Amino acid sequence: MDFFVAIVAISLALVFYTLGVWSEKFAGRLRGRHLVLFWVGLVFDTTGTTMMGEIAGGLDFNLHGVTGVLAIILMLGHALWATLVFLRKNEQKLRDFHKFSLFVWLMWLVPYFTGMIAAMAR
Repeated sequence: MDFFVAIVAISLALVFYTLGVWSEKFAGRLRGRHLVLFWVGLVFDTTGTTMMGEIAGGLDFNLHGVTGVLAIILMLGHALWATLVFLRKNEQKLRDFHKFSLFVWLMWLVPYFTGMIAAMAR
């Protein structure tokens, strides 16, 4: 049951984070709703990753484990930076923020897909 809940949490992270990143890109400007989606995605990813780590008995220092930790750090940095940019209201930075968002999203996909592939290989 815990494994199913962890998979749902990580899948919801993918949904919310993807919606946040791509809706920001298409809007052409960072908005408050994007911040909400970034933070919700981070919460679901952290929850799912924590649960998976407990099920696996700890962190494996392989491609999936290392990129997973880096992805959460990047997501946290991304959400914090987005919050700062949003609060400072610098119009140019609000319009250009999507470039950083796309980079973080692409990096996040590495542990998402390596985890999925590893789970299907079992």
